[in-house]
Amino acid sequence: QVQLVESGGGLVQPGGSLRLSCAASGTIFSINAMGWYRQAPGKQRELVATITRGDGTNYVDSVKGRFTISRDNAKNTVYLQMNTLKSEDTAVYYCNAEVRTTILTTLRYWGQGTQVTVSS
Repeated sequence: QVQLVESGGGLVQPGGSLRLSCAASGTIFSINAMGWYRQAPGKQRELVATITRGDGTNYVDSVKGRFTISRDNAKNTVYLQMNTLKSEDTAVYYCNAEVRTTILTTLRYWGQGTQVTVSS
């Protein structure tokens, strides 16, 4: 079994910053892509950013230039640095990881979510 545990969410004023972390633990052979998704009230879950094992990154247009995704492979951890936050960034943020649990088995796991609220 694999667990993803997120941390770092909270309440921040517009223009502020937060850093989310997501640590994977359990039976892990290696981790391929990792990413962050978010879901605002009444909306579908959307991709925010992804990062490959080789540090290739991809961002949704609305966060380009403001958010930075990074990872520490030795710690099985992915981060999301969020700057210049806007009210429309308010959502529950979910971590996702493609985990190779054996040489032949790769499964996708989700974290439990962490709330980010941007409000004055």
